[in-house]
Amino acid sequence: MIDNNEIIQQDLEKVTGLVLTNNFREELAAYINQLINTNFEKLVFLLYRIDVQESTIKQLLALPSSNNAGEIIADAIIKRQAKKVATRKLYKQCNNNIADEDKW
Repeated sequence: MIDNNEIIQQDLEKVTGLVLTNNFREELAAYINQLINTNFEKLVFLLYRIDVQESTIKQLLALPSSNNAGEIIADAIIKRQAKKVATRKLYKQCNNNIADEDKW
């Protein structure tokens, strides 16, 4: 069975086009730092597509931290993807309790 980290990694690969390894947080952070420096518009689109709120990013970046912006944003993205995975699992479990004749 696939664990949550693998699902998150696969989802991020689909959205970013990157091929990620087990160190996907660090790889994602480096990619985000690259986008900050070279293609900020693409970063904004990526955050929109993943559904990370701008206000959340602003709040996180305003807090004192030893992490760089790429790491902070990567953590926010991973947290959002984890919520999506949990929601999918919840609704999948709910759908398993519905009789076949009642399903669409």
